[in-house]
Amino acid sequence: MGIAMFTKLDNTTRGILMLIGATFIFACQDAITKHLAQTYATPQIIWVRYLFFAVFAMALSSWHTPLKTAVRAKRPWLQVVRSLIIVAEIGIFVMAVRVLSLAETHALFASFPLIVTAMSAVFLREKVGLRRWGAVIVGFIGVLIILRPGTGVFQLESLIAVAAAVMFACYHVITRVTSRDDGTNTSLLYMAVVGAAVLTLIGPFYWLEPTPEAWRFLALLSITGATGHLLLIKALELAPASTLQPFNFTLLVWATIMGYIAFGNLPDMWTIIGGAIVVGSGLYTIYRERARKVPDAPTEAQLKP
Repeated sequence: MGIAMFTKLDNTTRGILMLIGATFIFACQDAITKHLAQTYATPQIIWVRYLFFAVFAMALSSWHTPLKTAVRAKRPWLQVVRSLIIVAEIGIFVMAVRVLSLAETHALFASFPLIVTAMSAVFLREKVGLRRWGAVIVGFIGVLIILRPGTGVFQLESLIAVAAAVMFACYHVITRVTSRDDGTNTSLLYMAVVGAAVLTLIGPFYWLEPTPEAWRFLALLSITGATGHLLLIKALELAPASTLQPFNFTLLVWATIMGYIAFGNLPDMWTIIGGAIVVGSGLYTIYRERARKVPDAPTEAQLKP
């Protein structure tokens, strides 16, 4: 699609296309991460990611508002906790893609909106009707189909991806609380700076001097992160988050394609069936939230380095 044709489209369509482009870039980022994780320690990889992300976040925040204004959070300690949780989640996710295929990792990780729904009902006292609770239960049945506990094909490593989904859900529940008082710039800045600071204390102990090829991949990892977030932010400016949410599941499609191209991995039939159930349940949950005019469910890519 040419630039001239793209500019003639309405804002919602352009936002959707930008979001799909962002999910493709994030899938590429995950493929690069999986490649690097075979040789380099998780703290080293995410340290480099966060250093670049911190620069990106500070530049983006200062573009919209002075940094001294953006850093003034109404609940600073909650922002710090939220930032530490997402650092831990990213580390666990990197561990997951190291031992699992991209398709299997994302099929399990796609359950996080369902976990958010359950957590929001318990911890935020949000009203969740029987239909959405039913979607949550069906979604977790999909997770069990992928995991297949009690069978010979069950991998204990698969629980790492589930743990990442649970932690990402915790991060989003806290984000819902902080967003009541703090804007996106403040949340983005805290997440970037706190994460970079913590990883600077940890990363050097795991440092292995990268080869020239690895440096190129690390640079590409940082570029894809910034580019994907720019597209995501622009997409959210052009179209409502509730409209964009269903298209976040294209990340699973891109991850499957990238996993096959880069590593020759294809999901088995049970992973496809389970993943379809998880995605279908997530889409139904989003539909019910929109129908009831409940605040948007989080998207996988929102505010994630």
